[in-house]
Amino acid sequence: MAVTLKRPPRPKTPKGKPKKGDRTVGRGWRVVALALVCVVMLLGILGSRLAYLQVIRGDRHRQLAENNRIRLVPKAPERGRILDRNGKILATSRLSHGVYLWPVAQPPDQWQQVLSRLAPLLNVSVSDLTAKLEREGYNSPMLVRVGTGLKPEQVTLLMEHHQELPGVRVEPESVRHYPDGALLAHVLGYTGEITETELTQRRRDAGTIPREKAYRLGDIVGKMGAEAAFESQLRGSWGGEQVEVDALGKVVRVLGQKLPRAGTAVRLTIDRALQQAAAEILGDRRGGIVALNPQNGEILAMVSYPTYDPNIFSGRVSAAAWQKLQSSGRPFLNRTLQVYPPASTFKVVTMTAGLESGKFSPNDLLGTYPYLDIGGFQFWDHNRAGFGTIGFREAMAYSSNTFFGQVGQRVGERTLAEWARKYGFGTASGIELASEEERGTVPDPEWKLKVLKEPWYAGNTINMSIGQGDVQASPLQVTVMSAIVANGGYVVRPHLNLEDAKARQWRRSLTMKPDTVRALQQSMRAVFEIGTAAGLGSLPVAIAGKSGTAEDGDRPNHAWFTLYAPYEKPEIVITAFGENAGGGGSSVAGPMAVQTLEAYLRLRQPNPPT
Repeated sequence: MAVTLKRPPRPKTPKGKPKKGDRTVGRGWRVVALALVCVVMLLGILGSRLAYLQVIRGDRHRQLAENNRIRLVPKAPERGRILDRNGKILATSRLSHGVYLWPVAQPPDQWQQVLSRLAPLLNVSVSDLTAKLEREGYNSPMLVRVGTGLKPEQVTLLMEHHQELPGVRVEPESVRHYPDGALLAHVLGYTGEITETELTQRRRDAGTIPREKAYRLGDIVGKMGAEAAFESQLRGSWGGEQVEVDALGKVVRVLGQKLPRAGTAVRLTIDRALQQAAAEILGDRRGGIVALNPQNGEILAMVSYPTYDPNIFSGRVSAAAWQKLQSSGRPFLNRTLQVYPPASTFKVVTMTAGLESGKFSPNDLLGTYPYLDIGGFQFWDHNRAGFGTIGFREAMAYSSNTFFGQVGQRVGERTLAEWARKYGFGTASGIELASEEERGTVPDPEWKLKVLKEPWYAGNTINMSIGQGDVQASPLQVTVMSAIVANGGYVVRPHLNLEDAKARQWRRSLTMKPDTVRALQQSMRAVFEIGTAAGLGSLPVAIAGKSGTAEDGDRPNHAWFTLYAPYEKPEIVITAFGENAGGGGSSVAGPMAVQTLEAYLRLRQPNPPT
C-alpha cells in the first residue's frame, strides 16, 4: 500500500514582524521623527495661541478678568437747588431711599424668583421689574433703579427680607422737594424717571460725552418747567464705588470711591413773595397772571390755575392720584403760555400800524357808530351806540371797536400782520420754557387760504383790528407788547434765569417814531384817567393799561387786562387773564392786575409788611 507524504504547513509570520525580504532599516526612526514633528507642531500652535492671548490680547483679557472681580457701583448726584431772585429756596432735595437691582449679582435664571418676591413689596408687577432688568442687561454692573421715594415701612420690610432678595439693594438717595407745593408748579415743573424714548433722544443729542455725564435707565430728569429748561446745570455728575466681589457676586471689600458732584444751583428772576400774592389774587379762577420788568425782560411772577403739587412726582404716582389730576381741568397747562384771542388789547398793535403807516396822525379824529356794516355783516361797538367823533386817545380809553375797525380797514390786513409780528405775536418769545409755549397766530390772506382754504374778506380785517377772529396770542406775548410801549419802543426777551446777562441786556428797537410812542403811552394812560379802568386807579402811582373782552363761541368770554406802572418810569408790566371768566376785562381781569400791582408796590418797600 502506497503512502502519500504531505509537506508540513509553513509557519505563519507573526504579526508586527517583517516578512523575509522586507526592508526594515530606519523604519522605527521615522515613527519617532513623525511623532516629534507632531509634538512640535502642537506645541507651536499652543505657544502661538498663548502668545496671542498673553502678548497681543493680554491687556484686554486682563481687563475682562479684572471686570469679573471688580465692579463699579454708580452713585447718582444730588440735583442742584432752584432759588428765587432773593435766594429763597424754591426746589431742593430731601433724603429718601430707592431700591435697585444689581444684574451681575446672580445668574439670569435665578432672577425671576427674586423678582416674584420683590414685586409685592413694592406694589409693582413682576413684568415691569423684568422689563427694566432686561433693558439694562443681565451682565451689566450698573444698578437699575426700580423704586424711589420709599416709605419708611417699605425700607424696613425690604431690609427684613434682604436674605431672600440677593442682588436687591436699598440705597439712600435724594429726591426732589418743593417747599411751596403748588405755588410755583408751572414755573418749576417737576422731575421724573427718564423713559426709553427720552434716553435714546438724549444719547443721540449728546454724542460722545464723559461717562459721568451720560444718561442711563433709572436717571431722574427734569420733565417740565425750569427743571427741564435748566437740566444741564441742575443735574450734576455721577460718582461711584469700586468694589471687589467674589465668585458669587458678593461684595468682599470697597476698593475706592469717587464722590458724585452735585448739580449747580439756578437762581430765577421770580420774586416768591410776589408769586404768592398773585396766586392768592387769581385764586381758583381758571387763567393766569404774569408780571415782567419792561426794561430787561425779567419775569417776576408767573401764575396759572388750575395747578398741581409737583411733590407727587418725587415718589410713585398711584393710578388714583393720576386720575384725580387728569380730571381737574388740565392742571399741567401753563395758561400764561397758551394762546387765546387777545381782544381789545390788540388795539395797541392797530394804533401803531395806523400811526406808523403815515395814513394817520396822533391828532386825527374819526366818527364812531353803533356798528360798521361790511358786506352785509354788522360789527358792533361794545356799547351798541358808538362814541361820537373821537381821536386815538379817547378811542383807546373807551375801547371803541368801530374806531379801530376803520383804522384797520384803511391800513389793511398786511400792515396789521406786519406790526403784530414786530410786537412778537405769532413767534416764540424767547422764554426758556420754549417746549411749553404756543406761538399763536397772526392771520393774513396767505395763511387763511393755506389753513382754512378760504379767501380773505374785508370782515376778517375788521375782526383782526380788534383782536378777534383768527388772531391768537398768549398772556406772556401781550405782556411783552405792553412792555414795548412802557420802555419806549424796545422788544425785550422774557426770561427766568436771573444770571443770564445776555438775555437781560438783549433789546431790539422797533424804530417807531417818537410821536407814535408818546401817543400810545398817553392813550393807555387815558384808560385809567377817563376810560374802562377809571374806577381802578386809586393807587399812589400813575398807571397805564388796556382791557380786553374776547368772544369764545358759545362759551363765556375771556377777560384780559394788561398794565404798566409807574407811568413816568415803568418798573413792572402785569397781565391778568381769565379763561372763559365771563364779564368784561375791566370788571374781571382789571381788579386782578391792579391788586397784583398793589402787592408789588407794597413788597418793594424797605420793610414790607408780612
